[in-house]
Amino acid sequence: MDIILISLIASGTLVVVLLLVNFFVLRYSYKTSKKIDILLEKGKIKDFKEIILSQKEKNSDLEERIKKAFLKIKNLEDISEITIRKVGIVRFNPFSDLGGNQSFTIAMLDNQNNGFLISSLFVKDGNRVYAKAIKQGKSDHLLSNEEIQALEKAIKS
Repeated sequence: MDIILISLIASGTLVVVLLLVNFFVLRYSYKTSKKIDILLEKGKIKDFKEIILSQKEKNSDLEERIKKAFLKIKNLEDISEITIRKVGIVRFNPFSDLGGNQSFTIAMLDNQNNGFLISSLFVKDGNRVYAKAIKQGKSDHLLSNEEIQALEKAIKS
C-alpha cells in the first residue's frame, strides 16, 4: 500500500510540475507570437524576403530625407554667414548742455564684419539720420567717437 501511495504522490507532483511547465511554455509562446505578428505587420507580410525588402525601402526613403535635411542645413549655414549677427548700440547726447541721451548710433554687422552704421542725432528742431557702410570692420567715411564705440561693440559681440 505504501508503494501505491508513494506512486500516487509522485504522479500528482509530476502532474503539477508538468502543468507549471506547460503554463510557462504557453506564456512564452504567446509573447513570441505577438512579437512575430508585429514583425510581420499582422499578417500583411508573408515571408522574411518581404520584410527585408520592406525595410530596404524604408531605409532608402529615410536616406533620401536625411540628404534633403542636410542640404537645407547647408543652405541655412550659407545664409547665416551673410545675415546680421553682431549689433552694437551707443546712446549719447550730442549737446552736453541740452536734453538727455536721445541720440544713438547702431552698428549692424554680419559674420565677416560687413554691414552698416545708423546714427540718429536728436536736435531741438528735428531728427537727423545718417547711414554709413562698413566693410570688414572699417568705413570709407570719417566716424565719430560714438560710431567707433558702436562698431567696436558690434565686432566684439
